[in-house]
Amino acid sequence: MQGPAVFMDISLEDQALEVRKYFKNLGAEISEEKSPKGIEDDLHKITGVCDICFKENNEADIEAVLNSIVSIMVSIPLERGENLIVAFSQRLGKAPEPKLGLISLQALWRLYNNLETNSPLRYHVYYHVIELAARIGAVGDVFKGVEQLKKEFASCPPTSEQMQKLYRLLHQVLKDNNSELASKVMIELLGTYTDENASYAREDAIKCIVTALADPNTFLLDPLLELKPVRFLEGEVIHDLLSIFVSEKLSSYQKFYENHKEFVHSQGLNHEQNIKKMRILSFMQIAESNPELSFDEITSELQIDEKDVEAFIIEVLKTRLVRARVNQAQRMVRVSSTMHRTFGPAQWQHLRDVLHAWRANVNQAHESMKSVTTAQVEYAAQQQKA
Repeated sequence: MQGPAVFMDISLEDQALEVRKYFKNLGAEISEEKSPKGIEDDLHKITGVCDICFKENNEADIEAVLNSIVSIMVSIPLERGENLIVAFSQRLGKAPEPKLGLISLQALWRLYNNLETNSPLRYHVYYHVIELAARIGAVGDVFKGVEQLKKEFASCPPTSEQMQKLYRLLHQVLKDNNSELASKVMIELLGTYTDENASYAREDAIKCIVTALADPNTFLLDPLLELKPVRFLEGEVIHDLLSIFVSEKLSSYQKFYENHKEFVHSQGLNHEQNIKKMRILSFMQIAESNPELSFDEITSELQIDEKDVEAFIIEVLKTRLVRARVNQAQRMVRVSSTMHRTFGPAQWQHLRDVLHAWRANVNQAHESMKSVTTAQVEYAAQQQKA
């Protein structure tokens, strides 16, 4: 969504006067006279009735008057700017139908983009932009991801409390339509807590775990265990469930489910989806130590019918975490590579060994090339003498 600069050819006072008259004609309780207290008081009164423009039938007129208000807001020093901007944003957020909601969203986006990048008021506008965008189904037009969000506020970072509030809102509006992005947002939220206040993040930590488990595209869950708020959940049922998805197999989940059915469903988790994810995770874990798996091993470990093995392997390959081939004739699955579910000391040691072997091969190749070059130089020298 674009946010072009807003310019008007007349003075701020005359703009405010025109807006007053326009709102008065629509039936707003506002005087047509300029306020003796100055433009700021004018803007305060205009903001108080700005939503009356939604009664207007002409969308172009609505857009024009909202742009005029935005033009005034970004052109004057606002001592009480936060209250005015919040009030303006809240009123626009109540636009009664999708078309008017889009016009209001565009006006707020212009306001956001025309405020100075170091203005703390940008946070308040952005928050209400997300609220309104969620209501009209346009979040994707304004929120492009966590990294982009950080860049937006690089010049004037909001407080930790403000970012927590914004991340919670984003998680709420994304969780039903983009669970992968919702998980990333929630992880960022938990990252805002410190050792001192991590114990107060219990609800956020639980939401983070549940969102990650429910996301069909999230399989590597080990990093969640390192988040401070998640660590405070050790010993609780939700932490036990996360630990199963991090490092255990399908049979462990099934045993857990038998003992905690009500808990699983109370968290909004789908048991069949959990089974599907645990089968994939279990396959990855088995393949780490056994790259050649028979159909019998797969059907036994993952509790699926032999006729479903090929379809299951296709689902595994779709995750791009595993590379494998099916040999139907030999009833075997050969795994060429698989991502580790956890990355502990054993994995670091393996990576170290691989890198050392790679360095040795590079050194050997370098020495071989040096020998070839030396031999060529010597041969050329002998040819010249001859």
